[in-house]
Amino acid sequence: MTSTTRRSVLAGAALAASFAIAPAFAQAPTEIDLFFPVPVDGQLARDMTALIKEFNEKNPTIKATPVYTGSYDETLIKTRAAMKAGKPPAAAIMSANFLLDLKIEGEVQKLDDLIKADGKNNDGFMGQFFPALYGNAVIERSVYGVPFHNSTPLLYINAEHFKEAGLDPENPPKTWDEFAAAAKKLTRREGDRVTRWGISIPSQYDTGGWILQALTYSNGGRWFNLDYAGEVYYDAPSTLGALTFWNDLIVKQKALQPGVQQGGAVTTAFLSGQASMMLTSTGSLTHVRNNAKFPLKVAFVPRNLQNQVPIGGASLVIPTGVDGERRKAAWTLINWMTSPEKSGWWSRATGYFAPNMSAYDLPEMKAFLEKNPDAKVAVDQLAYAKPWFATYKTVVVRKAIEDELQAVLSGKKQPKEALASAQKTADEIMKPYVEQTALKLPTQ
Repeated sequence: MTSTTRRSVLAGAALAASFAIAPAFAQAPTEIDLFFPVPVDGQLARDMTALIKEFNEKNPTIKATPVYTGSYDETLIKTRAAMKAGKPPAAAIMSANFLLDLKIEGEVQKLDDLIKADGKNNDGFMGQFFPALYGNAVIERSVYGVPFHNSTPLLYINAEHFKEAGLDPENPPKTWDEFAAAAKKLTRREGDRVTRWGISIPSQYDTGGWILQALTYSNGGRWFNLDYAGEVYYDAPSTLGALTFWNDLIVKQKALQPGVQQGGAVTTAFLSGQASMMLTSTGSLTHVRNNAKFPLKVAFVPRNLQNQVPIGGASLVIPTGVDGERRKAAWTLINWMTSPEKSGWWSRATGYFAPNMSAYDLPEMKAFLEKNPDAKVAVDQLAYAKPWFATYKTVVVRKAIEDELQAVLSGKKQPKEALASAQKTADEIMKPYVEQTALKLPTQ
């Protein structure tokens, strides 16, 4: 064989080989959807689009599509509808307190085998996140959700208003007594018309229950049984004290607008100077900081008996019915989104604190906190954080007390009557679960 012939044969073999392997390169990427909510103020939807765009660029074998699904409650409804239709999203950003109910209903997957395949055990994997988050991610020692963005309630303060009222914004209210007195002093009136409320608090569904839980925790309460999905303590003295204190801000201090207040309206009132303080999520912090035309301060939720607040926010989950390459792709996305770098980026973009503790070791995060010390307050408050409300039928059991909260704030019921009604309704909702668990006793 001549050298020319040999070269021709080799060239032909190389060409044939290239055709043989071409389909591997041409293989379509694994397509997955990510359902995500927007539960707070700001440009979270645009931030999510940017985040997923970067993921797709760095992971060409996967094509992730972010799908906006409304509030936390709406995201749960739409995820369940998609599952029922046989088309579950590969991943969903789910309110962290829904995981227990999803587990009871068999609608969310354990992630233990995926963690093990990465050469880790559950304790080692969860060790990268703040310990306060474990209660809403780990159930019966199995991991069902990966913390993505998390929050606590914070007290937001207009420092200018504080100074005008003779209050010190560097020494914000730490107790309920100080909080109520400050709210009363900050309120402004022209005759019978209120021109500025001392405090504004969201009381719509979901957020209202979360804030009442925070006040109950601050009052020494438990709110629900952390170890059993069939018990709540709506009619306990600690809850009664919390709801009465909230209502007293309306009827005694006359420093809080009566009726149900929507989260967006609360933030608008605070930013426009129509409210001097607001009690709401740290998830709104970046939006408030970027839009406030006055010096802003944030502080812990004031206490009565103790400093304690519930965790809020969301975890990434894989719904039941997702398998094969879609499940692997979802896990790749989840790990990428919860890495220290992306966890830190999301925190800076939104105001949620970064659940991955290593995010705070990165230079860009240290520089950000140096410039924005208010972002550290929620992280510091984690030392006093407990799990978010989670029971069987979480949403409707939560709504049982939120209906009564709204009735009280609207002047239709007194706190004690309202809480007795909430307890009765919640017990009825949880009765089937209780009868199949705590009251399912040996027959002989």
